[in-house]
Amino acid sequence: MSNTSMTDDNTAARADNQSARASDYFALLKPRVMSLVVFTGLVGMAVAPGQLHPVLAFTALLCIAVGAGASGAINMWYDADIDRIMERTKNRPVPAGKVTAEEALGIGTALSVASVLLMGLVINLVAAILLAVTIGFYIFIYTMWLKRRTPQNIVIGGAAGAFPPMIGWAAVSGDVSIESVVLFAIIFIWTPPHFWALSLWRDIDYAKAGVPMLPVVAGREVTRRQIVIYSVLLLPITVMPYFLGFAGLFYGIGSAILGGIFLFGALKVWRQKDEKSAKQLFAFSILFLFLIFAMLLGESIVKGVL
Repeated sequence: MSNTSMTDDNTAARADNQSARASDYFALLKPRVMSLVVFTGLVGMAVAPGQLHPVLAFTALLCIAVGAGASGAINMWYDADIDRIMERTKNRPVPAGKVTAEEALGIGTALSVASVLLMGLVINLVAAILLAVTIGFYIFIYTMWLKRRTPQNIVIGGAAGAFPPMIGWAAVSGDVSIESVVLFAIIFIWTPPHFWALSLWRDIDYAKAGVPMLPVVAGREVTRRQIVIYSVLLLPITVMPYFLGFAGLFYGIGSAILGGIFLFGALKVWRQKDEKSAKQLFAFSILFLFLIFAMLLGESIVKGVL
């Protein structure tokens, strides 16, 4: 083989290695979670009263995304020991050895501070405070305190994932209102049945890692009952934007239908007591939240055009 050919091979290998490292750092930010956070934050901005310059709106969304990613990185640093044990998380960058724990902590800390500072300096103080609370809640309340200590980890800790639409609302309006609290409540009540449906068929994984998810601590029957209870609560809360007047009839009808389907799926999990129904509810719960917020966004766009 010629020296030129060997040089080309080495260059290609280095490029592949650098590409892999970049993807590992990106995975550290939990991009799938980040995408949902950005989307709900965008909807909060869209339905809020007032307008934000497109550059400022992009900056606010960037801060929300970076803050969410920073939380994910610090979560991976702290949870590396149990992530190595669980089948679902063992290939994450830190437990897989692709990124060191120190790197994860450093990146997460730097991005947390940067996102909050940028939000405060460029957008407004209320949005920055909410972003700081979100990051702090996810890291200190959920990850470090609740996750390994109580089966209520998802119930209380779910608040961290429910803040983004409030942050988006505050970025535009500069305040917190009943409308933004309702958007928060939709995600807050949605989170337990969403994760408990997952835990019904991942309970062995959680048990191995010593994470006290509800089916591990209280059993599957109690978990199924709690899924139904939260699904019943979710239905009226989901429809509330229509009754408060910041969503239209299309949303009102659509959200009622989606809430009914969610409740039907929860009842199916309770009655059938099988893995298949739990997987179906988990999959639908993701679609449910996306469609709820997509309808709010769609109505906002139509209202702006008309």
